[in-house]
Amino acid sequence: MNPTPDFWHDRRVFITGHTGFKGSWLSLWLQRLGARITGYALEPPTQPNLFSHARVGSGMDSLIADIRNLPRLQQALRHANPEIVFHLAAQPLVRQGYRDPVDTYATNVMGTVHLLEAVRHTPSVRAVVIVTSDKCYHNQEWVWGYRENEPLGGRDPYSSSKGCAELVTAAYREAFFNAADDARHQVAIASARAGNVIGGGDWAEDRLIPDLLRAFERGQTPIIRAPQAIRPWQHVLEPLAGYLHLAERLSNEGSAYGEAWNFGPAEEDAQPVHRLIEHLRTAWRQGGGTPPPWHFDRQPQPHEAHYLKLDCAKARSRLGWQPRWPLSEAIHRIAAWHRAYLEGADMRAYCQAEILAFTAAAGASVQPPQINREPNFDVYPSTAADRR
Repeated sequence: MNPTPDFWHDRRVFITGHTGFKGSWLSLWLQRLGARITGYALEPPTQPNLFSHARVGSGMDSLIADIRNLPRLQQALRHANPEIVFHLAAQPLVRQGYRDPVDTYATNVMGTVHLLEAVRHTPSVRAVVIVTSDKCYHNQEWVWGYRENEPLGGRDPYSSSKGCAELVTAAYREAFFNAADDARHQVAIASARAGNVIGGGDWAEDRLIPDLLRAFERGQTPIIRAPQAIRPWQHVLEPLAGYLHLAERLSNEGSAYGEAWNFGPAEEDAQPVHRLIEHLRTAWRQGGGTPPPWHFDRQPQPHEAHYLKLDCAKARSRLGWQPRWPLSEAIHRIAAWHRAYLEGADMRAYCQAEILAFTAAAGASVQPPQINREPNFDVYPSTAADRR
């Protein structure tokens, strides 16, 4: 279930979107594994942000550039000469998609086209993981989870753009990286569809956990748009473990794993928004805070899916992947992470300790790391033996 240290040590990896929330966590994990990483992304999308506070750029080559600039991306990929590529660069917010649909499609659809076209002209690449979203499915508000062979779609620009990115990925795979011609191109491409990812270090606007934490921190009343909506909540390290394991399989076994994969929580953790709010209020109260009550915003809102679940049986059976931290554990750790940030902890060391706890958990609950206000470089293994 854990990434293989010997596989990743000195492996050349290229990450788009490394300055974002998920990209920063993935970069930190790969740094811990000893990979040689090149990141390609715009400046961090928020202030504050995880990339800066965890000093993510200090352990990799970081290029600030636009995924929509194909010549620049091609040049960067050829120069990095990577073996494995993770594509996370995206416009990641549903409501931002309503405000700026053109940019959403340009980034999420043509950005994926540009990445795959650049891969096509970079002979070193052997494995590519294209990260999309659980919202790529044509959501019919079913009570059961969507499987990877369900129809794609989307009733809003963001969701539609992720469905389009899946279609682009499948088309490039069939046209240029077909399994029947594997011996010639030697590239395996998969897409990964994660649930609603939550974790410490997310400051995005119009996203539930960051909005709640901002309100708790300021003593303001959170205004909730859809308290009954059900989402597949999962800690950010859960899908990242899946992406890393998938990349290993693609690299070692080729096109047999070049397809779409769901990475979502256990079924009981697909819970309504109001229940997640109460989990977080409890965790904040246990840390000594006094979370204010929340209120339901009854104003008309743009359409967002009410009910969404993923079926992850394929990842469990074929990859051996499964979620480890239940929602209550994830919420507990998010509240502890944010308190550590507010109290001036070294957040790079804190994040690395969280990754260590996750890899040690194997489904068991592990207490959050203690708050350290000075950098603790002991959490960064320096030899292959330490990494084991």
